[in-house]
Amino acid sequence: MDSKVSTIETRVNLSRYYQLALLLGLFTVVYNLGEGVVSIAFGAHDQALTLFGFGLDSFIECISGLGIVAMTLRIRSHPDDARSPFEKTALRITGASFYLLAAGLLATAVYNVFAGHKPETTLSGLIVSLISIAVMGALVYFKTQVGQKLNSQPILADAACSKVCIYMSLVLLAASAVYQLTGFGFVDSLGALGLIYFAVSEGREAFEKASGADPCDDD
Repeated sequence: MDSKVSTIETRVNLSRYYQLALLLGLFTVVYNLGEGVVSIAFGAHDQALTLFGFGLDSFIECISGLGIVAMTLRIRSHPDDARSPFEKTALRITGASFYLLAAGLLATAVYNVFAGHKPETTLSGLIVSLISIAVMGALVYFKTQVGQKLNSQPILADAACSKVCIYMSLVLLAASAVYQLTGFGFVDSLGALGLIYFAVSEGREAFEKASGADPCDDD
């Protein structure tokens, strides 16, 4: 009798953690959508390239997040199944979008350097980056906890890859703070170069994951 009760409790707990994993995935999509709208709007208004690029990255993360939601639903019902066609398509679109973002940021950064362009202000970048670091830090923590409870390598890999969002937020924070304190115009383009590095890295990882590899598992 006790073993039956224990089995039922285990199933209930697993169901709760899978539900939490799904909610975390949905929150990631909604948050990145809002962050993208705000960042692009303020980036365009302030002519701040790093903030604008950060906003585009947030929209790309939404596409990736939809794949993560599909992954969570699959793992909950069929944990041993391979990635679904939807997940693979989402990953390939994400990878291509990151490469396009990197190319666009590079072209704009080079133009800004030669044109001597400077943003009007980077105060909005400071605010957005601080909020993003706090939110993404919490998401990484909770995704890691859920992944450990479920012993799910895909969810743990997602948590590890989410750390890249924190690194990009730190790039935005550094670029915004330096410009706000010194007025050094080229730092905005330098910040964009930092985003390019992580965008290329994420693009490569998305294509590798679509082909069946999980490069973030080793992080």
